[in-house]
Amino acid sequence: MRHADTDDTLHAGSTLTPEAVLTLARGFQESRVLLTGAELDLFTLLSNEILTADAIAARLGADLRALTIELDALAAMELLVKADGTYRTAPGASRLSAEAPDSIHPMLLHAAGLWDRWTNLTRKIGGTPLSERPPADATRAFIGTMQVVSAPQAARLAADAGIGSARRMLDVGGGPGTYTAAFLRAAPKLEATLFDLPAVVEIARDRLSAAGLLDRVTLVGGDFESDELPVGHDLAWLSAIIHQNGPAQNDALFGRIFRALLPGGRLVIRDHVMGPDRTRPPAGALFAVNMLVGTAQGGTYTFDEIRAGLERAGFVRVRPLREGERMDALVEAFRP
Repeated sequence: MRHADTDDTLHAGSTLTPEAVLTLARGFQESRVLLTGAELDLFTLLSNEILTADAIAARLGADLRALTIELDALAAMELLVKADGTYRTAPGASRLSAEAPDSIHPMLLHAAGLWDRWTNLTRKIGGTPLSERPPADATRAFIGTMQVVSAPQAARLAADAGIGSARRMLDVGGGPGTYTAAFLRAAPKLEATLFDLPAVVEIARDRLSAAGLLDRVTLVGGDFESDELPVGHDLAWLSAIIHQNGPAQNDALFGRIFRALLPGGRLVIRDHVMGPDRTRPPAGALFAVNMLVGTAQGGTYTFDEIRAGLERAGFVRVRPLREGERMDALVEAFRP
């Protein structure tokens, strides 16, 4: 269900922006969520009854966590209505029920069958697709993508995060250094430590050197999921990381960041921050499905869940700094 504000960019001969092309490329995500709902016959079930996720999972013999993420995504797409922890088929989606007189459910099941055929389109055409070739440098390609996606918003989010009186910042999982550079440009006296995997640090070294900022950055290689972080910082930036992790992993990471900060130091988190019912923002609900299929424990989190994890690690004065629709929400917390 493509949003109206992207349609004009994709058609009528207008110039394609990277975001518009990525929106087009990711359109399969909403399609897959819809088709899975049809295959599980959720729309029929929830046209007849209003049920909790636990009750639906019991009926279907489904995994509760995975099913709840699916249900929330369908609610974010306005195909289900979620209220007080229960779900029902949205009035405008009644034809998705197999029992509706004018049901389109058989057509959805047909489309689900087409999914497998279309998945093989590249093989049908032939050649050697990139996905089957040994990557020359998969890490560099992925980090380069992070740079392209982050660069247009880095300065704005650094400004929204604010620097205050910070003298030294820690960029945890800093990737190509996009945000490190944005903070350094915003505060000429600021210095930074960028911490990431050794191979990624070398990519950041090249980019920060080209930007003329390397003399203000200390690059440290390591694994933020297991290694202690460099200490002595009064600002920490954690961008697009927590969605990769389960709650216990984030608790441990928050603890490592807490120890890396000086007393009075501040942590700013950038990520999807979900509303209490987990259906808003819609992009975050769909991204939770992406984490369901792509990680062992990852997902998107509500502000209350983020706050609870930070407080377990010892942080205080946790508050939202910025709401966001597309992984651009900010939350701050302080080490006492």
